[in-house]
Amino acid sequence: MTTATAYLSGKWIPHQELHLPIDDLGFIWGATVVERLRTFNGQLFRPEEHFLRLRRSLEIMGWDADALCDEVSRASHEFIERNSSLFQSDDDWNMVVFITPGKTLDARQPTVCVHGQPLPFRYWAEQYQTGVPCTIVDVRQIPSDCWPAELKCRSRMHYFLADHQARSTVPGAQAILLDQDGHIGEATTANVVAYFPDRGLVTPPRSKVLPGVSQHVLFELADSLGIPHCENDLLPQQLAAADEAYLTSTSICLLPITQLDNKPLAHGNAGPIYQKLLTAWGKLVGVDIAAQAQQFCKPRPKA
Repeated sequence: MTTATAYLSGKWIPHQELHLPIDDLGFIWGATVVERLRTFNGQLFRPEEHFLRLRRSLEIMGWDADALCDEVSRASHEFIERNSSLFQSDDDWNMVVFITPGKTLDARQPTVCVHGQPLPFRYWAEQYQTGVPCTIVDVRQIPSDCWPAELKCRSRMHYFLADHQARSTVPGAQAILLDQDGHIGEATTANVVAYFPDRGLVTPPRSKVLPGVSQHVLFELADSLGIPHCENDLLPQQLAAADEAYLTSTSICLLPITQLDNKPLAHGNAGPIYQKLLTAWGKLVGVDIAAQAQQFCKPRPKA
């Protein structure tokens, strides 16, 4: 494939030439604000919502949110135009935006980057049917007196350690972290959602977790299907007792959790509410989400 073009602080360069100086505070301290978007049918999905969340992260950091959001918005749409010829038929891409303060705390010369690549469907294509194994780990979410949950940043050592512990326990499992009070928080790359027949969809309060754009889409779809939803604290045993549970995030949209702590969750397969929600999501975006992932999933090499 011809190399994609990326944006780096005012310049358009080949993707393989992207770099971050070792004295950039985004590298030294992990002081990096980030957003990940994806396309459907070659068009960015919900960019306004992603950029609104980005703006809030920039405000928390105390950087020039107006100027940086304007720069990122222009670069993001130009990124799609510049790379549209690389899109395969029925393919879609993810696009990553990140901003660091550069080499000074006041971000006088920030590093601004927009880059992307085709979605790596092979990592999750089969999970629309088989589901995702998850494990609740000992590593906790960062408390709000360290940084607010609504700040989307690249300081993610706790996520790395959480997934390492999960996969050491159950191969291929994704970690679910508890908050400081022992309630269900987030997975390392997604929001967690439970379904109960008498309550509908239940997610941890958005004041305690990163407010997910996909989580908001899921609630919209639930409204259209007449499925109740609410935000409430969930204990681990309550999640384990759910009729269905899901992970939702930008790239995957919606995947069922079929195993929790090495035990089947509910019946250990994707349930009927999940199927309704995924079908509705596909209609919303004009793409059969599971079929698209399977189409571009390369066969795994034989062991």
